[in-house]
Amino acid sequence: MATRKPSFAQAQLQLQLYDLRREARLREARDWFLKSYFVEKPEDHQRLAPAGSPQDFSLRMVVSYWEQACQMLRHGLLHEELLFQSTNEFFFVWERLKPIAQAWRGMMRNPHVSENTEWAAVRYEKWAQKNAPGFLDVVRQYMKQAAQPPETA
Repeated sequence: MATRKPSFAQAQLQLQLYDLRREARLREARDWFLKSYFVEKPEDHQRLAPAGSPQDFSLRMVVSYWEQACQMLRHGLLHEELLFQSTNEFFFVWERLKPIAQAWRGMMRNPHVSENTEWAAVRYEKWAQKNAPGFLDVVRQYMKQAAQPPETA
């Protein structure tokens, strides 16, 4: 089935989201998250981003930014194909959150924490398997390597 063309409003909104990603503090938060936030259990989260810390603030900025963007996608305000062709950062974010998502949802007493990011990541995974088979294997390998401490000489 053919995908409908993106509307001008959807394209404009996507460009506005991109522009927001360029804001200095969000850029700093994204950089920290992608370089430093590697969790396997809730204790890792507490160690890396303790409540009230600058790291906690960075984490919340990144997670809430992508949750809002994915919420807009889920409700049809963004065009899925257009977004998926231009970014996969939300997928990275979800892959990092996935190991602790259920515990985090339980701790917050909110089963909906990051549910839109999860929804978009699941859809993106299917899209990538269809449109770029093997790409996510490369992405996950990259993520695994990025989580390893650098070797010392």
